[in-house]
Amino acid sequence: MRIRRTALAGLALAVITAGTATPATARTARTASAVTARQAVPPVNPDALRRAIAGLPDAEGTAAQVRVGGSGGSWQGVSGVRDLRSRRPVPANARFRAGSVTKVFTAAVVLQLVAEGELHLDRTVQYYLPGLLPENYRPVTVGQLLNHTSGLPPADLAKGLPAGETADGFTWIYKRRFEHWTPERIVALATQDKMEFEPGTAQHYLNINYTVAGMLIEKITGSSYERQVRERILRPLGLRDTFLPTDDPFLHGPHTNGYQVLDGRTIDVTVWGHSIEWAAGNLVSTTADLERFTTALFRGDVVPAPQLELMFTVPPKEVRMYGDAKEATYSMGLTRVDLPGGIVLWGKTGGRYGYLTGIGGLRNPAGAGEPPRTLVYSYNSVDAKSESVKPRMMDIIITAFS
Repeated sequence: MRIRRTALAGLALAVITAGTATPATARTARTASAVTARQAVPPVNPDALRRAIAGLPDAEGTAAQVRVGGSGGSWQGVSGVRDLRSRRPVPANARFRAGSVTKVFTAAVVLQLVAEGELHLDRTVQYYLPGLLPENYRPVTVGQLLNHTSGLPPADLAKGLPAGETADGFTWIYKRRFEHWTPERIVALATQDKMEFEPGTAQHYLNINYTVAGMLIEKITGSSYERQVRERILRPLGLRDTFLPTDDPFLHGPHTNGYQVLDGRTIDVTVWGHSIEWAAGNLVSTTADLERFTTALFRGDVVPAPQLELMFTVPPKEVRMYGDAKEATYSMGLTRVDLPGGIVLWGKTGGRYGYLTGIGGLRNPAGAGEPPRTLVYSYNSVDAKSESVKPRMMDIIITAFS
């Protein structure tokens, strides 16, 4: 079992890739500045949004929470139940696992350190973390980690198993859901394989990039990754319902339960340790907190302007997705999505078993400033790897922005 896109990173916003948005490549990279000025924000459509999340619980999901914000109007709504046993309604501002939305927070901390002169995007992992990568690996820059152009291979969990044991998807990882995974162990498993491609020449969305980014944060600051996110983002923005649980498997406070259907059985997957995702996907949050974070990020209150522009910059067209040659759409922490009507959305999805999350927004035509529209959603899917949930997610997104 390889750690690739966490659960459903390829769901609704996964048409994104990101380039080598380092200072050296920013001059030729593709930004959103040419299109944001032409975008118009339609009125919020509450009836359509209510229809998009109606009817829960059903065969595909148990609950949904949606918040639409920005200068063009706002709406919030919920549907479904907090858990299948009590059938109680979704509590106000319920917590959930945000999956790879964590990467936006990680990228923001790294870019803050870059702005402070503590890190340099063009310096290498080998420079900052000597001995972490094999000697025969090509130099990998910090910027290449953030936009998934590093060429590092995914961690193949099967390589660390006892003889006769196989990593067979959900069943295997569910049995080991309370196991502690260190970033060093994950990197060691990944680097038993050769590099996938010459760094900077292609893009492959992988958790390993942000596992190493988390290690860089700890090396440079001398404190834990969790503390840096807390002190630099959560506390300044007042995100009181957001936390990084490390090994704690419980969702504390009001929350929605997550479920996975397997062979006709519905398994409660709420209590689960996610240290294996760490800086790539271990965040717990609420729609209100993520809306505040998204607004602050787009407004320029989290990352200084020069570095913030890199979060809205994808690589040059010659940098293609690894394996299918599509144009890269991932930036440093975000994803570019082209919606109907010429609307360019920047956002990030995340998936854990039982939980699908998305954040996104439109840029202010002047760059930093109040975003015209933002969207945050949490959807409790009962099959995190099913393509059947994609239409509902896309319906929510398109309804919010068109």
